Amino acid sequence: MTTSPLDFTVTARADAEGAMLLAAGDDLALDTRWQPDAPSPHPGPAELLAGAFAACLLKNVARSSAMLPFAYESADVTVTMHRQDAPPQFTAIEYELHLVTAEPEHRVELLHRNLKKFGTVYNTLAAVCEVRGTVSTSTPPV
Repeated sequence: MTTSPLDFTVTARADAEGAMLLAAGDDLALDTRWQPDAPSPHPGPAELLAGAFAACLLKNVARSSAMLPFAYESADVTVTMHRQDAPPQFTAIEYELHLVTAEPEHRVELLHRNLKKFGTVYNTLAAVCEVRGTVSTSTPPV
């Protein structure tokens, strides 16, 4: 049995041309420009944080599917983070998780409780702002 890593390290670099993040062997282009009204083709810090939250949910769906077990065909999540200007901080996170599964409703509720209880990113962010979300399902095609 292997254990999860308890330390995580990323490397980032920015210059006049752009910014890159190296994490787990992958390069990810970043938006670090100071042009608030100009759209960027790359994620900035807020999108990366929302993405980390989404990845946490999806990873824990996969984890729960193995541990409970819980059968599903696919999972999709939309995360919205709400920010205030003064002081600059996120005030709330909302998510909508959709599962394609034949599992009964009580098992979906158990999965949702486990996502809230065992998600590292989820619990870290829930300690500093309100986190609320829903889980919906549809049955797999025959």
